[in-house]
Amino acid sequence: MYFLGVLFVALGISASIALHEVGHLLPAKKFGVKVTQYMVGFGPTIWSRTRGETEYGLKAIPLGGFIRMIGMFPPKPGADPSILRGSSTGRFSQLMDQVREDSMEQVKPGDEERVFYKLSAPRKLVVMLGGPTMNLIIATVMLTGIFTLYGVGQLTGRVSSVSQCVQTVPASGTAPAACSPKDPKAPANVAGIQPGDRIISLAGKPVSSWDDVRDLVRPSGGRRIAVVVERDGQRLNLAATPILNEVPRVDADGKVAVGPDGKALTDRVGFMGFSPSAEIVKQPVTAVPALIGDQISRTAGVVFRIPQKMVGIAQAAFGDGARDPNGPMSVVGVGRVAGEVADGQLSGLAGDGASKFVILLSLIASLNLALFVFNMIPLLPLDGGHAAGALWEGLKRQVARLRGRPNPGYVDVAKALPVAYAVSVALIGMSVLLIYADVVNPIKFGG
Repeated sequence: MYFLGVLFVALGISASIALHEVGHLLPAKKFGVKVTQYMVGFGPTIWSRTRGETEYGLKAIPLGGFIRMIGMFPPKPGADPSILRGSSTGRFSQLMDQVREDSMEQVKPGDEERVFYKLSAPRKLVVMLGGPTMNLIIATVMLTGIFTLYGVGQLTGRVSSVSQCVQTVPASGTAPAACSPKDPKAPANVAGIQPGDRIISLAGKPVSSWDDVRDLVRPSGGRRIAVVVERDGQRLNLAATPILNEVPRVDADGKVAVGPDGKALTDRVGFMGFSPSAEIVKQPVTAVPALIGDQISRTAGVVFRIPQKMVGIAQAAFGDGARDPNGPMSVVGVGRVAGEVADGQLSGLAGDGASKFVILLSLIASLNLALFVFNMIPLLPLDGGHAAGALWEGLKRQVARLRGRPNPGYVDVAKALPVAYAVSVALIGMSVLLIYADVVNPIKFGG
């Protein structure tokens, strides 16, 4: 089962990469650009077939893919498109000239109008954003199925446990193991609320989620309120007086807030002494856009914080630091998690085939969201870098047209190649570090 889990996710990643490249391939061919290669993977070619003018194939390292379009970079401004300089002064100038020459070397007689750089700016955008858009579509389809057919975990109005007493605990401390005679009884316990009860209303206001329960209890400290619960199919009318209690103040990320002196902040609010139950709740289709938007936002937060997370990852890889469970991981880490999920090694999943399948699908959906967000970064060699060049080209042309000036020509994206190489080196370095950390000190999700 461990192997099958790893294989399932590996095939899902490969299919996602292949479809990402299809997202580039189809509009490029539609707009008449000559595409000479469509490859899944990097390194040596292990299989390929030529159909028409395009070679389709698989390469040995399945960590990416590419399509090769002729004329990706325009000739040097002022040069004859068919004659490129063989040498230039300056290392970067030579690099740019070489890339331009490589870009044009497959332009055969009759292909002069089939080069990528001659596309209009909107068409360039469609081609370059087609890949990330395909990843977004894949993730959206998967997540929509999960949200509507299976559901999402939510803290509902059902009570999971009831405290026997109310204990005064410092914000940074731990509760004693047992109640003492001096500890007052918990209001929920006094009211007769039991585990398994579903809270229907509090203080005369209906409850649909645990957020409603919390929002109604916190301002009701010291005041007697009506509580309606459902137990064994029957509704019971109870009453409780939430006790005022010091509770830790948490920020938007769920972390304990601290003051200028470094001490944890607390709030004096109403407290009942019961905890919620998490349930899987199917979502209506109308809720899907907001849920997917939240997933994209969370994914973007992880992706954009990867550079600053590298210090902690290095400490975990080469020292005794702990891995952040909400931090990034490599495909090796994702594969390990997939294997553990399929093998039932994570708590609560043994024998639960539906939950295992949903988690594996969620992993693939999350990877597609990460590919979407990552490739939208406006830096070469990412798709967003080429898209940024197309936007800049379109903007320059519009400004020139409005001012009655000549067409400024094509944007020379090759000038950004030094940045592209720096980004590539950084990405390779981070990838190697992540893979090493996932081997020697993987993220633990419990077992």
